[in-house]
Amino acid sequence: MDEGADEIVQGEAALIEQYLAPLTEGDPGAFSLTDDCALLRPPAGKDLILTTDSLVEGIHFLVGDVPGFKAVAVNVSDLVAKGAEPLGYLLTLALAETPTRKFMTKLTAGLAAAQSVFGCHMLGGDTDKTGGPLTLTVTAIGALPAGTMVRRAGAATGDIVYISGSIGDATLGLRLRLDPELAPNLGLSRSEVSALLARFDQPRPPVALAPALRQYASAAMDVSDGLAKDFLTLCRVSAVGGDLDLMAVPLSPGARRAIASGRIDRQHLITGGEDYEVLATVPAPRAAEFEAAAARAGVTVSRAGRIRSEGGVRFLDAEGNSVRLAATGWEHI
Repeated sequence: MDEGADEIVQGEAALIEQYLAPLTEGDPGAFSLTDDCALLRPPAGKDLILTTDSLVEGIHFLVGDVPGFKAVAVNVSDLVAKGAEPLGYLLTLALAETPTRKFMTKLTAGLAAAQSVFGCHMLGGDTDKTGGPLTLTVTAIGALPAGTMVRRAGAATGDIVYISGSIGDATLGLRLRLDPELAPNLGLSRSEVSALLARFDQPRPPVALAPALRQYASAAMDVSDGLAKDFLTLCRVSAVGGDLDLMAVPLSPGARRAIASGRIDRQHLITGGEDYEVLATVPAPRAAEFEAAAARAGVTVSRAGRIRSEGGVRFLDAEGNSVRLAATGWEHI
């Protein structure tokens, strides 16, 4: 198939048979998209976990992008924070215009790459035309041992606050997409630029951390709207207070270099969002065990605060003083 061809895909049947049905290979319950429903049998002794997220052109991704990988990844991120492993997903594709072969080839390549990374398959979905912008909506299904889902509303006094991976890379990646000439001003190397762009375009939520979260975390959620806002949310639904040490928030070498340039503010990275890492709380007596389990899974976790019984949420600077943030994160509506 000529990936560069701009010919229109002739009809929904061709779109499904040529581009989407191959994404179901390996899951017999999808019936190669020949039925209007999929069959999913929960694994023995497991609960199913469901989540859905939409990506809207011009709001969640840049005009002209085809975010197949990211559409899956942002949903897998929600599953991971609950301690679940992905099983499969449904895709609703709302198209502003009849798609070309080039568009569909790029879309399905991204979806296939995500499936390979996250170990899941497409189970079904829907395709429609829309008078609005291109929109990809994914509903993802995950599984975990019965009764082990990690809620947001479980943090307790004395718990240690942990963050996986690094924060702020996607925010920098977006800045670099919008202004490629920014990289030299930030002192970034070519490899650092590539890494930051990848964190924006193809986020990698830490699937391997799910078992450790189930075993040790009292509460967890993915970091998507901005770390500061998500920490506020976790504390609010858990009915606790908390301290987040801004200087302890983990940053990549590229992000540290960008801050050192004086052109990027640390708070901007902490509130930017789209990190798709995990924010978790762990009872202090089990903190060392959690860190060891994360290390065995190959996932870096960093201590960045503590839960208090009351007093609201505080964001602390290098001297331990509470600071007011100009913003906390992304507002959906």
